[in-house]
Amino acid sequence: MNSPLLTAPGAVAPFDGNPDQGVPWHFGDPFAEQRSAVRSAVVVDRSNRAVLAVSGDDRLTWLHSLTSQHFEALGEDRATEMLILDVQGRVEHHAAAANVGGAVYLDTGSERAGDLLGYLTKMVFWSKVEVRDASADLALLTVLGPEAAGVLAAVGVTAPDAPHGVVALEGGGFARRASWPGGHAVDLLVPRSELADRWGRLTGAGARPAGSWAFEALRVESLRPRLGVDTDEKTIPHEANWIDEAVHLDKGCYRGQETVSKVHNVGRPPRRLLLLHLDGSREVQPETGDPVLVDDRVVGRVGTVALHHELGTVALALVKRSVPPETELLVGAEDRRVQAAVDPDSVPPDTPGLGRQAARNLGR
Repeated sequence: MNSPLLTAPGAVAPFDGNPDQGVPWHFGDPFAEQRSAVRSAVVVDRSNRAVLAVSGDDRLTWLHSLTSQHFEALGEDRATEMLILDVQGRVEHHAAAANVGGAVYLDTGSERAGDLLGYLTKMVFWSKVEVRDASADLALLTVLGPEAAGVLAAVGVTAPDAPHGVVALEGGGFARRASWPGGHAVDLLVPRSELADRWGRLTGAGARPAGSWAFEALRVESLRPRLGVDTDEKTIPHEANWIDEAVHLDKGCYRGQETVSKVHNVGRPPRRLLLLHLDGSREVQPETGDPVLVDDRVVGRVGTVALHHELGTVALALVKRSVPPETELLVGAEDRRVQAAVDPDSVPPDTPGLGRQAARNLGR
């Protein structure tokens, strides 16, 4: 569904093919919007995300059994992230979760929300759980920047003190402190019927309107993946920086757990999510799904490509772990191929564990 904010003053709609259809792409100056998100405060319309609600007495134990996250330890007014994996440990679904007011709310990309709802509904069986699509009831706004708490206070919202804290909002919905992008992000799940009014109050309190362009650029800088854009059908959690936020390594059995445990404790992920600096001198740039190459050999896949206010043209890419970070890369299909370099700060440390050879030795 299209956001009413597409008709807000200065709003520019996304181009065809942009994954953020239905919400403003920018408000005339996307680089200034990014700078404001770093220096003061902005509000971003993310109401194109779907929201599912899981209620019932068994909601936490039921979600615990189905997902990568330790929901049994998730307290009231707390938030987290979760994955649903297939039997090989490959990521099928990702969602942000908040346990508040007797329900767990899952917000996720709208393109896969129907499949997630169908899967969860199919898995209810005898559990005391009800799953429903709450997208018509709640819409997501995100306030970013070091002045976010002051803006929220001006409209009567107390920002949670620490990441993953949740506060119920007067009139419905809740505020959720996020761990990214930056250190001051707060997600507001507000009644969808009040979306334009809440936006007006936030901008009136000093938050600059910002579009999905700014949010995506900051997400890329934060090395946070977007399912289906920065991942493919083979992606496992270790490859996409989801272990810390969305996977609990000490919980009980769930589908795909064997792969998660094996890669964490014994081996290394075959690929890793890296930030690439692209040659921005060409008019054309790589697109999502394009290859990453060393000479003529494909060694990876391009995810999100973004124009960042400081970093220039950058991209997230899944690249084979065997490729040294200092390797000169070529990125893109033949008609839009550019040179690229790995940002060394984006290279994750090796997964702790025994290592393959040590594991083989132990098995002798």
